[in-house]
Amino acid sequence: MTVDVSKIFLLDVATDASVEAELRDAIEQAQLDDWQTKWRPALMNVLQELARQGVPIDQWPQSWHWDWTQKTARVHGLLAFRGFSVVALGETQGLAQVDLTKTGREANQRGKPLVYVDYLEVAPWNRPELGAAPRLRGVGSALVTAVIGLSEDEGFKGRLGLHSLPQADDFYRKIGMTDLGPDARYQNLRYFEMTSEQARAFFEQEGER
Repeated sequence: MTVDVSKIFLLDVATDASVEAELRDAIEQAQLDDWQTKWRPALMNVLQELARQGVPIDQWPQSWHWDWTQKTARVHGLLAFRGFSVVALGETQGLAQVDLTKTGREANQRGKPLVYVDYLEVAPWNRPELGAAPRLRGVGSALVTAVIGLSEDEGFKGRLGLHSLPQADDFYRKIGMTDLGPDARYQNLRYFEMTSEQARAFFEQEGER
């Protein structure tokens, strides 16, 4: 499989400098190795500190139980599922896995095909909600940009949808997605969609940064 690699730039929070990164249209073994040997230990340190402080488990990072090796193995070889990764400073900084079989729910795009984001996660050291200043900013937005690009390539005109973990709700509102409310059929998680118009607005906003 040929992996397309695009050059992007992230922001080093400590120095306010741009950092060159790779946006890859695949999740490869190197990324899974980083998840296993770097992400998981970093996240376990956070969880141990939360447990030491007596923080209730329902306030822990809500993706703490995700297993990217299992997630990618379940869809390996299935053309309807794609993966993306962001690599910078020699480490995997973010991962996303998407599904091309879903259709829209928002009034103006109901029944039209879209790219559904099954999972999107950034490395623990880039997540401000884990208690420390993030190292790099822009990873999540880069992954969303990649998903919109795939939607365009597939003829879906930038449309995408996803169920959000509560800790990520504000991020998806901030980038302009439509909040269609809790979905009783999907663990009561809020369902968000991006329309073609919202996708164009997102691209324009990202282009101005």
